[in-house]
Amino acid sequence: MEQLYIIASLWLGLAILSAIIAYHLRISIALVEICVGVVAAAVATYFGKADALGSNLEWLRFLASSGAVVLTFLAGAELDPDVIRMKLKEVSVIGLIGFFAPFFGCAALAYYVLGWSSQASWLSGVALSTTSMAVVYAVMLETGFNRTEFGKGILGACFINDLGTVIALGILFAPFTYKTIIFVVASIAVLTSLPYFSDWLTRIYANRTAAIRTKWVMFILFGLGALALWSGSEAVLPAYIAGMVLAGNAARDVFWIRRLRTLTIGFLTPFYFIRAGTLVSLSALISAPLIFFMLLGGKVVSKIFGLYPFIGLFRQERNERWYYTLMMSTGLTFGTISALYGFSHGIVTQAQYSFLVATVIASAVIPTLVAGAAFLPRHLLPTADELGSIELQDAGPSEEG
Repeated sequence: MEQLYIIASLWLGLAILSAIIAYHLRISIALVEICVGVVAAAVATYFGKADALGSNLEWLRFLASSGAVVLTFLAGAELDPDVIRMKLKEVSVIGLIGFFAPFFGCAALAYYVLGWSSQASWLSGVALSTTSMAVVYAVMLETGFNRTEFGKGILGACFINDLGTVIALGILFAPFTYKTIIFVVASIAVLTSLPYFSDWLTRIYANRTAAIRTKWVMFILFGLGALALWSGSEAVLPAYIAGMVLAGNAARDVFWIRRLRTLTIGFLTPFYFIRAGTLVSLSALISAPLIFFMLLGGKVVSKIFGLYPFIGLFRQERNERWYYTLMMSTGLTFGTISALYGFSHGIVTQAQYSFLVATVIASAVIPTLVAGAAFLPRHLLPTADELGSIELQDAGPSEEG
């Protein structure tokens, strides 16, 4: 038990260090946590203490997996259903192109140029097809675009893009057996009835029982996650859909979703992202840097050439088109989830996993920096008065639970 507390305190110390670095560099905390994990593993290995971090301990893997599951749920729950309905054509076209262009482009690059196996190549296509909801959402919050029609459209397209990634990961790599049928049927039954029972539970018990909605959501996520793992799939797959179907419920009480976000980002996700970093092999990256640059170029170039012409159908102003395109070219959360799934299931080697995660990290940083520095559409930024007015509208009594 003493060793457990020592390891937990070490990891939370790394999480605090990551938060301080992220604050001063003004970049995504998830990105910093992965990088801190890479450095921590390299230092531990240098001193011959590679196992001291405890990355493969069962309890730590559970906390990391829980972080990925709840973060995935939050990504779906942050979706604005009204935006999807209002801008259905735009978000569908851009989201689907944003998925398929790098999916096929990066898979072909890995198979025909890098000589990876077909399974590893398809996994690389899935991992590099993503758009980082975490990075994009953080940027939208920082700029205020999340309150505008422009920013909401980007977030909606990110959702469609990542939904394609989630579905592809399940279809391509989950074994199809009778367990799969049970999982699909049970998930449909649970997810279809989830909004009704969640509303009922909130209406009757939210003001009387402490945090019952959080307990209810975690119960559903862990139950569906267990069923997904039993069927040979991944626990994050039903979590995204669960977040999507509860988006309307979450939108009615922003304070509850903020509390759940605090629990997730403050405690759970550091274990996931730092652990993902500890599994990266720096020696593999140093020995073959050309592979990293080829994968990064394949992801960003395929995103740009695929998306820019179609974004031009909906956005005529040059900065708007480039900013939209570069935001859709980022990747982080689902990219690392997909890469880690491939490594955990023996689809990719540790070296291939390292290249994929390094590419995902770089794609989270470079397009974001370029978009903000060179193509920020300042004419669409909300004024201080507009932001203040919106905050007043959002403020209000919140149910406990």
